[in-house]
Amino acid sequence: MRVLVFGDSVAHGFWDEQGGWVQRLKSLTDKKAVKREKLSDDYVTFYDLNISGDTTEEVIRRFEQETMARIPRIGNKGLIIIFAIGFNDSFEIVGKKKNIVLQDKFRDNLLVLISLVKKYTSKIFFIGLTPVDEPKVTPMPWAPEFSYHNDQIELYDSVIKEVCEQNNIYFIDILEEFKKRDYLNLLEDGAHPNTKGHELIFETVKKFLGDKGII
Repeated sequence: MRVLVFGDSVAHGFWDEQGGWVQRLKSLTDKKAVKREKLSDDYVTFYDLNISGDTTEEVIRRFEQETMARIPRIGNKGLIIIFAIGFNDSFEIVGKKKNIVLQDKFRDNLLVLISLVKKYTSKIFFIGLTPVDEPKVTPMPWAPEFSYHNDQIELYDSVIKEVCEQNNIYFIDILEEFKKRDYLNLLEDGAHPNTKGHELIFETVKKFLGDKGII
C-alpha cells in the first residue's frame, strides 16, 4: 500500500525534531514492515510530497506527474492520497485584505483535486488546518507582504470540511484538537507547529487511519 501525502511546510515537518507527522507515520509503518513475517506480506509506505509555500494551485499543477511516478508497475492497487493543504491559500496580502487564493477559487481547487485523484483511487483523505499565534505572523517575518489570521484559517478549514462532507471524503480535524489545548505552546514560530504540535497531529492522524484499517 502506498500513501502519497501532498501538502505544505506544516506537512513537511518544519521545526519537528522527528521530521514531522508524515515522517513519524513513515517510521511507524517502516518498523512494521521490517517485522513482517513474510516478504510477500503487504505493507504501508508513506511518501512525503510536501513543499513549503504550496497552495492548492501548486498541488494541482504537480499532482498527476508526481503520482504517476510513484505508481508501481503492478498498478495503483492500494493507493491512498492524503492532502494537507489550504494553510497558505488562506493568508492575506498585506494592504489589500485579500486572500492569496480566494475562497470560491479555493473551493473549486479542492474539487479539481478530488476529480484528479479519482482517476487513480477512491481512497482520499484531507487533513485540517492548524491555528497560528497572530501577533507573530501579522505580517510574517519571513514574508512581510503576507499575514496569517485565525479567522481566515478557520474559514478555509470549514470549506475543506464542507467539501469533504459533500463528496463523501474523509476529513481529519486538526484545528479542533489544537483548540482543545493551549495551542500557543504547540507552535514554534507563530505559524508552524513545534515538536509537541507535530506529535499531536501524528497521534490524531494515526488514530484516524488506524480506525479505517490503513495502518
